[in-house]
Amino acid sequence: MFEPSYIELSRSALLNNLRFLRKRIGSHVKLSCVVKGNAYGHGIETFVPMLCEAGVGHFSVFSASEAERVRKACSCGHDIMIMGEVDGDALEWAISEGIEFFVFDKHRLEQALDIAQRKNRKALIHIELETGMNRTGFEKSELDWVAEKLEEHPEHIHFRGLCTHYAGAESIANYLRVQRQMRRYREGLNYFESRGLSPEVRHTCCSAAMMMFPRNRYDLVRVGIMQYGFWPSAETFVKYVMGRKNRKDPLKRVISWKSHVMSIKEVSPGEFIGYGQSYQARENMRTAVIPVGYSHGYSRELSNQGRVLIRGQRVGVVGIVNMNMLLVDITEIPETEVGDEVVLIGYQGDMEITVASFGELTNQLNYELLTRLPHHLPRKQTD
Repeated sequence: MFEPSYIELSRSALLNNLRFLRKRIGSHVKLSCVVKGNAYGHGIETFVPMLCEAGVGHFSVFSASEAERVRKACSCGHDIMIMGEVDGDALEWAISEGIEFFVFDKHRLEQALDIAQRKNRKALIHIELETGMNRTGFEKSELDWVAEKLEEHPEHIHFRGLCTHYAGAESIANYLRVQRQMRRYREGLNYFESRGLSPEVRHTCCSAAMMMFPRNRYDLVRVGIMQYGFWPSAETFVKYVMGRKNRKDPLKRVISWKSHVMSIKEVSPGEFIGYGQSYQARENMRTAVIPVGYSHGYSRELSNQGRVLIRGQRVGVVGIVNMNMLLVDITEIPETEVGDEVVLIGYQGDMEITVASFGELTNQLNYELLTRLPHHLPRKQTD
């Protein structure tokens, strides 16, 4: 409660984004909200209850530890799907708790079967196919072995889903590669169905694929970045607005990051500001100290080029971003006082500091910047 900066999450923005997504995918496709990476930096413990209140019933995470946090954060009836790490005791926990999980190699399938038999439970598995991402997934040559396991142990293995992940659906440059992946997925699906093994849920699409390749939405889409109000890439947004009269962005950013003015100082011409000699005052200046630095997720690369909002005006970072502090030039806002609100990301009046503006200056993706926001920053809901 005493942190020098905090994050606000807008309920109205989230509801707007969910309405947009549900309209796009239609009533016949299930929406799984991806909350890995601490809900893309928004905070699982704060963001997941907001999704529950909005009627979301399916969550995708990377690990068992994230699945456990979602389970504790959400009191509504819901399904949780682990797409990545779940081994040993974590796998035993997942099977006992009815948590769904990806299976992409023989070791995990054998381990899951052993635990399910020992506990007399059903493992809820999603078979992941290797279609061209070359990361995780069963190769075509392994499918006979997988099918035999499913056929031999229906009482302990529930074929919950068949899935894959596209390698770069957000860019037209990857079009042919993604098309090959789609074909290989269909071939895998046809193979299992030819043996009388039909997955309960077919799913291949992340946010980008859901927008770029609507025919491949199947039964469920795994939507991450778009629920938070961001587009996977400029290309996906351009494709959406192409041919539309209204080219306004339909998504709204859920996150804002705020702090306050901690101290104010007068600086004379010729004096250097902050560490080293990276910034020298050319005239009488007034600077404000903000108690946020690179230990809070504000990149050191934003030294002498970052921007924040104070009193509805955009002001620049001067000097080197410190571990716990940064300085900004408030010479043109003489009325600034200690305690004034500082917006690092989000709106103040009609002005906005975007996550994209951070990325342009630091070569970070939206995903990267958001997920690097420290867990210890307080998160709270706003209207």
